[in-house]
Amino acid sequence: MILERAEKALEGHKLCNHCLGRLFAKLGKGTNEERGRAIRFTLNMERSLRGLPSIEEPDECELCHNIFEEIPKLVEAMVEADKDIEFETFLVGSRFPEDIKEREKAIWEELGIKTGEPINREFNRELGKAFGRRTGKETSNNPDVVFIVEPFSESIELQINPLYVYGRYRKLVRGIPQTPLPDFEDSVASIICRAFSEAFGGKCVFKGAGREDVDVRTLCNGRPFIVEIKRPKRRKGDLKKLAGKINASGKVEVLDLRFVSAKEVEEVLTKNHRKEYLALVFVEEDVTPEEAEEVARKLTDLKIHQRTPWRVRKARADKIRVKKVHEAEARWIDEKHFELRLVTDGGLYIKELISGDNGRTRPSVTDLLGKRAWCERLDVLNILDD
Repeated sequence: MILERAEKALEGHKLCNHCLGRLFAKLGKGTNEERGRAIRFTLNMERSLRGLPSIEEPDECELCHNIFEEIPKLVEAMVEADKDIEFETFLVGSRFPEDIKEREKAIWEELGIKTGEPINREFNRELGKAFGRRTGKETSNNPDVVFIVEPFSESIELQINPLYVYGRYRKLVRGIPQTPLPDFEDSVASIICRAFSEAFGGKCVFKGAGREDVDVRTLCNGRPFIVEIKRPKRRKGDLKKLAGKINASGKVEVLDLRFVSAKEVEEVLTKNHRKEYLALVFVEEDVTPEEAEEVARKLTDLKIHQRTPWRVRKARADKIRVKKVHEAEARWIDEKHFELRLVTDGGLYIKELISGDNGRTRPSVTDLLGKRAWCERLDVLNILDD
């Protein structure tokens, strides 16, 4: 049946060995070109027995127009296209004209072919093998670079996949936002991204696991973040040296930098972290050490019903969220102040937990004291992973 269909194909169409072999690509091993050459050779021997002339490979294939012969030239064009890009792994894709794909489909239907392989799939594979031999690079299902080749126009498009770096940052000073805002010269994101863009030669996008207010520091183990470098020209970098450059700012420190996958990025950014805070509470009336300790005792293991704070109502959906205070400890300072160390669910607004936000957060420190209180100073001490 193979030789019968091959003979019918070659009597009706001028096919090269690539396109002949591809009709039977799912049978046996080897390349389509080898398969086609073997089928043609065997068929011609049988035709000779029957006194029929051989069907030699045509000067020009009516289906692919000998495009496989252009692979060495296309490899050199790919090398030229990526000369300024650092990468180790790649994939090849192609865009073939619709008329060629339709012609191939028509031949399959005419001959009842169920064992064929589309032309672009073979072309991608053979071009990829040739490029790998030429450059020493390897193919990967998660490549650094994807080459999209238009074989007949010799147009080559580079899709450079992003780099992802995980880290944790400490914000050591008050008065800088996490991301750029008008009227602020610097932000956590801009300080970090300047260094990454310079090191890797691409556009840097900063993504924090949560955020803190402009007047809040983040200390101790730091807040998790992801840096995405889009279209990087360089994929290798000394992350320790990069951290040193960021840390020299005196405003932001980074630690635990490491390259991560896109899957790990999603896990980092969607994980709900508990947080440890240290708040300096100001009480409008006098507060005693006993009152401060009693507030901490009542807060421990307490569920808080918090409607979206008034100050962020335009940026957040207006709804009531139920969050829990897991731990609370108080340290009395003077008649007007005490410190409150808290471990809470992520997403609980601490300033409003203290003030009550005119009744939008209940219960609050103001409620528990029976005296007006508000947060005079706040630090994020730790972002707790477990």
